[in-house]
Amino acid sequence: MANRSGAKKPPTKKSKNASAVPQTFRDFITKYPALGEAHERIARAVAKAGPLDEKTCALVKIGICIGAGLDSALRSHVRRAMQAGATEVEIEQAILLAMNTCGLPRTVAAWSWAHEQFARGV
Repeated sequence: MANRSGAKKPPTKKSKNASAVPQTFRDFITKYPALGEAHERIARAVAKAGPLDEKTCALVKIGICIGAGLDSALRSHVRRAMQAGATEVEIEQAILLAMNTCGLPRTVAAWSWAHEQFARGV
């Protein structure tokens, strides 16, 4: 399972969500395990750096993903938000908040990707 910051665990560790992690990411950290471990250490440190709970962090990361145009990461953080107890309505609001800053096309694309993840479930 991912930690509360939303960082993906390397596939060498047993994780019930390992199949949900994109194959490209799994291939990358398999080839460069030290980078995967460094990424995980940073993610744990960031998660401990403030008072936000897991659900709030996942919702914030949804917005960051929309702004950066990261569709695969957005899907991952939608799943993590759901795992942390966020409702579809809460996730949709996090997506809608991006509209004036990031634009309608990115918002609609993110909304569509989120609904694909809703259909898949956690």
